[in-house]
Amino acid sequence: MFDPKTDRFPYPEDTDKHYLTLKKDRGIVFDSSYPYVDKSRSFRFKYTVMRVMMYLVMFPLARIRLGLRFKGRENLKKHRETIKKGVVSCSNHVHMWDYISLMSAVRPFRTHVLSWAPNINGENGTLIRLTGGIPIPTEGIGATVAYLRAVGKMLDEGGWAHVYSEGSMWEYYAPIRPFKRGGAAIACDFDKPMLPIAFSFREPGFIRKKLFRQIACLNVSIGEPIFRDPSLPKAEQRTELTKRCHEAVCRLAGIDPKENIYPPLFDDSKRIDYYTSTYGVGYKGSK
Repeated sequence: MFDPKTDRFPYPEDTDKHYLTLKKDRGIVFDSSYPYVDKSRSFRFKYTVMRVMMYLVMFPLARIRLGLRFKGRENLKKHRETIKKGVVSCSNHVHMWDYISLMSAVRPFRTHVLSWAPNINGENGTLIRLTGGIPIPTEGIGATVAYLRAVGKMLDEGGWAHVYSEGSMWEYYAPIRPFKRGGAAIACDFDKPMLPIAFSFREPGFIRKKLFRQIACLNVSIGEPIFRDPSLPKAEQRTELTKRCHEAVCRLAGIDPKENIYPPLFDDSKRIDYYTSTYGVGYKGSK
């Protein structure tokens, strides 16, 4: 059984920090003039080619390599009309390929992922952009306004924005870390529902363990839309929606927050030692 306390994955002290090192900086400036949602003819052509390649190559490869199992796809059909009006999904972030897995799970819907800007500037930035990546800018208020305007318009046109609410990727980490409120802020500001999605793990079979040396197989579980509470003040809407989404993702991952000693939800409490009591529930409990 994989143990996160070993040094195989050097999880940081703070639960929202990154531990992977980017080897390249392409020097792109994400300012107010950057096309956060690129609608140019050349980009749309490349995006379409990439989409075809995802269906033909990457989706089947991810399913075989990771042993993907999808749960809750019926919710996409059940709430199709709601989703088609624009939705913000949220999840934990546990694998380099979990976004490819999510794209496969929710097809034929097309998703955009709100990404840490250095990833878009890194060695895999072009691939991330062509699979729907939108960088979250840190270049000042003008860039943030342009970014939010582009994301809002995309949502109002029936688009799908995915948010990794924990703030960073920790490979094979079973507990659900605190959620940041950015995804809920976007959902509340543009009056869109949030769709909880959870990545959880199960034991690999003999062949995957021996041939692929695979640590765990991956489940993708899709919940039902969660809506803001319009009776609350705006700031409280964001916090309350974040809390409900966090609880939904926990349950989708096989963790019941009411039955476990669970840590604070938000990014004002980040220490990893809050999570030791919950490790293993999502991993061992998933089928």
